[in-house]
Amino acid sequence: MKKYYILSLFTFFCLQAFAQSSLLQSGPMVGYSDFLEVALWVQTTQTAEVKIVYFEKGKPGSRFETDKVRTTSQKAFSTHLIANKVQPGKRYEYELYINNKKVDRPYPLEFQSQFLWQWRTDAPDFKFATGSCVYINEPEVDRPGKPYGGEYEIFTSIAKQKPDFMLWLGDNVYLREVDWNSRTGVYHRYTHTRSTPEIQSLLGSTHNYAIWDDHDFGPDNSDRGFANKEITLEAFKDFWANPNYVLGNKGGITGTFQWNDVQFFLLDNRYFRTPDRNRLGDRTMLGQEQFQWLIDALIYSKAAFKVIVIGGQVLNTAELEENYTDYGSEREKLLNAISEAKIPGVVFLDGDRHHTVLSKLDRPGRYPLYDITVSPLTSSSHEPKNEPNTVAVPNTLVAERNFAIIEFKGPKTDRKMIIHIHDVKGNEKWKQEINANDLK
Repeated sequence: MKKYYILSLFTFFCLQAFAQSSLLQSGPMVGYSDFLEVALWVQTTQTAEVKIVYFEKGKPGSRFETDKVRTTSQKAFSTHLIANKVQPGKRYEYELYINNKKVDRPYPLEFQSQFLWQWRTDAPDFKFATGSCVYINEPEVDRPGKPYGGEYEIFTSIAKQKPDFMLWLGDNVYLREVDWNSRTGVYHRYTHTRSTPEIQSLLGSTHNYAIWDDHDFGPDNSDRGFANKEITLEAFKDFWANPNYVLGNKGGITGTFQWNDVQFFLLDNRYFRTPDRNRLGDRTMLGQEQFQWLIDALIYSKAAFKVIVIGGQVLNTAELEENYTDYGSEREKLLNAISEAKIPGVVFLDGDRHHTVLSKLDRPGRYPLYDITVSPLTSSSHEPKNEPNTVAVPNTLVAERNFAIIEFKGPKTDRKMIIHIHDVKGNEKWKQEINANDLK
């Protein structure tokens, strides 16, 4: 009788655990980090009450909770949670609760608050992962033929590098023909991609920031004329946990964040973009207000490195539809402003092109500008044969699925940015180093 009771009790708890796990669609995901708060995100399969319990790593005795939030179908049962009892420079473990029941995950759940180094010490070393173009196959609606996506194990390879955060460079989902004309379709695509099993451990213990490009904004090569851009903007904000959207009710996903002594400027190259085939009047990729905000923010910034993050290539000299060279007057205006305002430490970081390459623009009397293109993660790759990119750095072209780990190391007097490009399995393809002293 006692054995029967113990077996029944064990079965009951197993069923309870399964019931709670079945309510989890994807996540939890760690979003932005600051000194006194950290954002988290989770998606359930139906309406449910969620919360996060967290504690300093190795010290489970002192526990804190986020507010409880009820998920709703309006946001595809996704929600943001704020851990606002953290202290600077600490690592935390956390637990997910759905309907007051703990949901265990088969990988660590951790986050960190930013380190308060200002006026105290040199900025700490750190590293982040980055890449673009995430295509997750769904045969029922994909185009016939060879699957466009694959090698999802790349996300496991990224997680093994233990970056402080992951910066997603756009085309983080690929909206299909069945998706972009309806809210139902857009949220289905986000849910389908975010639920990929191989992504979950990366989301759970690495901070995540993102921009978008055409395929998560709308159709291929889409621009400000896309009718449903407010729907895709809403979905972006629902599924990512960036710290800010600086243009407010003017639209777009433009924002910024700082990690130690590096500031990242997250640009929107779609929401305000003149259509590629519209050759009438002034053409813009960024729009007047976003452009002016960027220049003001760059001038104000005291960061050692100022990383401008954008969906498409900036320095590539080939006049292609998806490159900034196709918006030549605005591109020239941006590069001139960086020179004339004597803004130090600018580096461009982008994706989109389905290959990785480092470009370097030498400027007479000024420091050189670098453009790091990292693509693709899981979509098909493309080798740009005979493309006239006259500023490409030799031996940096990678025409296969890959990702980057970018480190910032060294004291204030000798701060370095080290770029590592890795293949799907994590093997290093090439490495390049940029010294902050050479960007002044």
